Amino acid sequence: MKRDGIYLCVMVAVLLVLASCGRPMDSFSVADTEDEYAPTTIKFENSSTKATYYEWDFGDGTVSQASNPEHLFAEAGNYLITLKAFNDNKEVSEAYQRLEVIGPDKCLVELETDFGKMIIELFDATPLHRDNFMKLAEEGFYDDLLFHRVIKGFMIQGGDPKSRSAQPNAPLGSGGPGYTIPAEFVDTLVHVKGALAAARTGDSVNPERRSSGSQFYIVDGRQVSEQILSSVEGRNNFRYATSSKNVYLKVGGTPMLDQNYTVFGRVIQGLGVIDQIAASRTNPRDRPVNDVKMKMRIVRYVPGKGAIQQKP
Repeated sequence: MKRDGIYLCVMVAVLLVLASCGRPMDSFSVADTEDEYAPTTIKFENSSTKATYYEWDFGDGTVSQASNPEHLFAEAGNYLITLKAFNDNKEVSEAYQRLEVIGPDKCLVELETDFGKMIIELFDATPLHRDNFMKLAEEGFYDDLLFHRVIKGFMIQGGDPKSRSAQPNAPLGSGGPGYTIPAEFVDTLVHVKGALAAARTGDSVNPERRSSGSQFYIVDGRQVSEQILSSVEGRNNFRYATSSKNVYLKVGGTPMLDQNYTVFGRVIQGLGVIDQIAASRTNPRDRPVNDVKMKMRIVRYVPGKGAIQQKP
């Protein structure tokens, strides 16, 4: 049976102990979800009886002891969900259920940090930045690099290869892969909270506003008003789409950066991780006192229409 992009198979319960009136009886179901494609958070509804604690295995290498857990399936796949129910006498029963999560038709990257994970969608409207970011992530370029510049209410920045194993007081922010990328400004891609954008050098040495080949930032931002947006429109001689204005007014951002830096993606899960990183204590150069490392992997990649390719 298919429900909102998730295929459910018949549950099979396996009882591991002899029947007794005190034996736990376990069963569970998958709650309805609005998310059709990975990444998706699934809530499990536990209907077990006579049990005092539980062990869940979600089939992707992660486990939980919560009664009714929620789990983020970041990647498409077919997962065997296992629930073990125990009572105080250590008697146990097991229930299984197959769950298949469908892959999305977009480019996604999982960004893992010391504060948790973010899922980032890369935009097709900025193909040069999208393809470069995917290439570097796939090569492991970003693994163990730092968020070396963090300003609460503004943004968190990383991607400098010099930050890998950098000494605590080392100045960072000048490193890169040895090339830059032409600007790809799109009116509808703006600096709302969670936006992924490319860092770059200043206009005086970079009048074409070309992007760094590897350094990026994720917008933390502040509350935005209609007046602020109107001011940015006048200064940059353009008009925000109604949808962009609505998102700004709802979640905030840093509109003063629009049309100056290329926005090429957005965090679609894990916005709270940005808040935690942005709250880090920093030194006078805005580097977190305690290093915040990153690791990236491709979750799902679509190189062309109709072609879906799984990435390890």
